[in-house]
Amino acid sequence: MSEALTPPETQLWTEAGFRADDWVHAESAEALAGNHRVILPLAAYLELDAETRDGAADRIGVILAPAEPVESIVPHLPKLALVALAFPAFNDGRSYSKAELLRRRHDYKGPLRATGDVLIDQIPHMLRTGFDEFEVTNPTALKRLQENHPGGLGLHYQPAARPAAPGGGYSWRRLPS
Repeated sequence: MSEALTPPETQLWTEAGFRADDWVHAESAEALAGNHRVILPLAAYLELDAETRDGAADRIGVILAPAEPVESIVPHLPKLALVALAFPAFNDGRSYSKAELLRRRHDYKGPLRATGDVLIDQIPHMLRTGFDEFEVTNPTALKRLQENHPGGLGLHYQPAARPAAPGGGYSWRRLPS
């Protein structure tokens, strides 16, 4: 009889390596009663009154699901301490577009976090589209990141939010950043 596998705990990874996560996910603004840094769903964040948003701006983040429009948080970006974009499944890439929009069109400079089904082969592209933090649970991704092997291809053919070094020979070929 085999034991049931329990999913690994979520670990936070950045290009500097793994680090402690001082943010907690919460479903409602009641979590702001403590001194936690809280990531709220979009609906809960938008229900907050302006005074609460302003008073706790340094410890409020928001998570956008793939179907939620990035435009709903654009007026709040200067006061958001973190934006998390959800990847509920590996084949749902809408959050890549949102990351690009936040970084390039809306000039968001704060932390941009990928959460959900974050796989090792997606991380290099996530970095290029503007993500800088990753909540990782996938065992293969955790192992590769612990071994300092985030993967990726050596050349890039498309521009990105994070500029690549100019390539040689062909103007359209980009080298890794």
